[in-house]
Amino acid sequence: MSILQIIVCDKNYSIEDKVSNILDALFYIKKNKNHSLAFRSGCKSGVCGSCAIRINGIEKLACKTPIKENDTIAPLKNSKVVKDLIINLDIQETFLKKSKAFLEEKSTQVITQIDEKDIDIESNCILCNSCYSSCPVYEYDKKFQGPFALNRAFRYINDKKENNKKSKIDAIQDNGIWQCTLCGNCNMVCPSYINIKENIIKLRNLSAQFGYNDPNIQNFGGNFSTDFGFNPNNF
Repeated sequence: MSILQIIVCDKNYSIEDKVSNILDALFYIKKNKNHSLAFRSGCKSGVCGSCAIRINGIEKLACKTPIKENDTIAPLKNSKVVKDLIINLDIQETFLKKSKAFLEEKSTQVITQIDEKDIDIESNCILCNSCYSSCPVYEYDKKFQGPFALNRAFRYINDKKENNKKSKIDAIQDNGIWQCTLCGNCNMVCPSYINIKENIIKLRNLSAQFGYNDPNIQNFGGNFSTDFGFNPNNF
């Protein structure tokens, strides 16, 4: 029988059984070593995002990560830890509402399968919070709407079923798209392989078309709407 040593929340544990991944190891510890160990799990197949944690300092899903000797397991960063590996998830509802990442005003357009495919990738976000844990801007400023909220906003702005796109563009200006440093950390840890960085860039371009400018750029002259004759009412 092989024995693996891992560290969970700064405590050393010996895994004296064959386990295939980190989640299996957590269940083994809870059953055999520490009955009070707290962690989340759901589908156990990488779909629900419940088991997102930091493994050796990197945000991953426990159910999809093979276990190795001396793995170090910790809760996600930038959120209040409720107990052990469980974090408070209240920010999800708060930022999704702030970014208006939901259907507000249904359009009368006919929706095709191609239209549905256009929003498929962004719809795959499982709200695991890995992107917030890895985000240096959110670590510094908890008012920043952050990666998954902005990604969800893009999903609905890109959805032909949504008739009031301007409302969502307006909602993501303050503490939103312009605060992002485009570091790409969110892309690297996203278990759904969503290109959040690219979507934020697209949101900036759309915002410019609606007359918004990057507030971080000093002495920026001109206005996209008037200079290029763009009419956001036609978007």
